[in-house]
Amino acid sequence: MTDSSSAPPARPAPAGQAMWGGRFSGKPAELMQAINVSIGFDRRLADQDLAGSSAHAAMLRKTGVISSEDEAAIQSGLATITAEINAGTFPFREEFEDIHMNVEARLRELIGPAAGRLHTARSRNDQVALDFRMWVREACDRTGSQIRSLQITLLAKAELHADAVMPGFTHLQPAQPVTFGHHLMAYVEMFGRDASRFADARVRMNESPLGAAALAGSPFPIDRDMTATALGFGRPTANSLDSVADRDFALEALAAATICATHLSRLAEEIVIWMTPQFGFIRLSDAFTTGSSIMPQKKNPDAAELVRAKVGRLLGSFTQLTVVMKGLPLTYSKDMQEDKVPTFEAFDALELSLAAMAGMIADLEPDHDRMAVAAGAGYSTATDLADWLVRTLNMPFRDAHHITGAAVKRAEALGVNLPDLPLVELQTLDARITQAVYDVLTPEASVASRTSYGGTAPAQVLAQIKRWKDTLA
Repeated sequence: MTDSSSAPPARPAPAGQAMWGGRFSGKPAELMQAINVSIGFDRRLADQDLAGSSAHAAMLRKTGVISSEDEAAIQSGLATITAEINAGTFPFREEFEDIHMNVEARLRELIGPAAGRLHTARSRNDQVALDFRMWVREACDRTGSQIRSLQITLLAKAELHADAVMPGFTHLQPAQPVTFGHHLMAYVEMFGRDASRFADARVRMNESPLGAAALAGSPFPIDRDMTATALGFGRPTANSLDSVADRDFALEALAAATICATHLSRLAEEIVIWMTPQFGFIRLSDAFTTGSSIMPQKKNPDAAELVRAKVGRLLGSFTQLTVVMKGLPLTYSKDMQEDKVPTFEAFDALELSLAAMAGMIADLEPDHDRMAVAAGAGYSTATDLADWLVRTLNMPFRDAHHITGAAVKRAEALGVNLPDLPLVELQTLDARITQAVYDVLTPEASVASRTSYGGTAPAQVLAQIKRWKDTLA
């Protein structure tokens, strides 16, 4: 290639005209400007845009598309812009529509005509695809780190209360006793899968679209592998049309975010329930509760309620972007400008929710006595009675189930729990039942007996805690 410094200087856009305005003789209508401008939200892509521009300039110089002098001027100007943005002094201007044109316009003010060479062999189409992909990739990394922090917090709380007995529920009815540690460890598993979804999505999105240009690639001798490596991508994208046309990387990240927010919402709902006087399983400090403007006795779990609600925002963002993309022909359409706001909002909400949940888990204190009493309610050890009949009397489980049901009915008639049902009452159902049956009818005995892998026995809970500690370390 001819040294680009010998080429005639690019003519700047006339004052008041858009940087793409050579084809146009008039200015956009005010309404067109209002609907078209995106700098109000895509300024969040400034770091990614500057990194992409720096890598692109270095590649253009290495391949001989621009001169070393022009590249040095571009890099110096980009460094100045970076400093201005970090200092809060960068002049973001709506007349330049978006972050890309704002950076280029400021670069021209700083270094003159050499700025016009930066856009050689690229388009705003691959530029925004690159910037947005880098932002979503970083959001996945941040979210994965936050999930890990939440898991560590859950592990610490679970280890402290690995043997604290509480009721396990199905249909929100007492089912079988479990431990509080075991209950918290269920969420460690859920959040572990969430983290893996973000990691998987990151692998698929880790391809650089830079160099796809508008849609067809570039006639210049560019090195896409060089820019991909410089920007931390595993490889360049393999199809220029697909590079600028799709946002499935954002959709996949939003889907993972929605599932994660659903798990947060479920845990938040349990915190809300456990905080009620009717349950009284946990206490939260003043740090994560609020009061009432009229009822002085109230202590409301507002942080949990707000986390519970955030899933609506994330699901809405996922749905919004899906609808935007569903009918677009290849390749780029301006509709795709609507990809950023829902994605930004979704990850803002998720990151806040993860931080709030980690804070609440660290803050909450379970009431062991209250949970233990509740663990024995509702005839929760009935299955233990049936299992004892099978193990000790070699009774078929269906027969044991029938006898146990009759025992529960008799205990209910007498107004007692199963451990307090007299032996004579049990022996009317089967004369072979002995005093030994009472060894399995307490919640503590029930929990201790569940020694199968992944069960609620404290030893199993501690084993799973150790496994996760090793995994996260």
